[in-house]
Amino acid sequence: MHPALVLASQSPARASLLERAHIPYRAVVSHVDEDALVAAEAPETPAETALLLARAKAEAVSALPEAEGRLVLGCDSVFELDGVPYGKPYEPDVAIERISAMSGRTGTLHTGHWLVDARTGEASGNGLVCSADVHFATMTRAEIEDYVATGEPLQVAGSFTLDGRGSQFIERVDGDPNAVIGLSLSTLRTLLAGVGIRASSWWGAAAQGGAQ
Repeated sequence: MHPALVLASQSPARASLLERAHIPYRAVVSHVDEDALVAAEAPETPAETALLLARAKAEAVSALPEAEGRLVLGCDSVFELDGVPYGKPYEPDVAIERISAMSGRTGTLHTGHWLVDARTGEASGNGLVCSADVHFATMTRAEIEDYVATGEPLQVAGSFTLDGRGSQFIERVDGDPNAVIGLSLSTLRTLLAGVGIRASSWWGAAAQGGAQ
């Protein structure tokens, strides 16, 4: 039996959050060109950018045969510092520059969530943004270079993680820490309730190995 929820993401962190919450799912990659979409739509704020990308991922996957008759969740995270949005740095030099700017300061991580209900012939969707303030410790240049050398921050929004090596540089989070990791489970609960679903009703399926 296929799970009712499709996660439009290849993020191991998001998958882990769903697994720890015992929510059965299937992951399907969206292949959305994020840079091209943002350039074309020009969202005004980092939060709007996060929601735009989450919606694009969910809608792209909802059109695939794997999503037929299911719920599709798209998520995307954008880090904001001084009003500037930071996505994935990809390159070590970029990561070092960004983390150096974040050292000893506070930024905001915005995670957009978009849920498409593809259980009927006409798919419909709704979305929410969950934002959290992240307070960073003061880091030395050597610590920053050591962290970037691991490769961990290169493929994540804002160049840091809360569930990996980067956690030691975060003094506290004001808001939902799961949103910083990549998926607010409480926000997902709200979106599911909007389409008449209790995530807790899936726990039996998860116990039987519903995640694929």
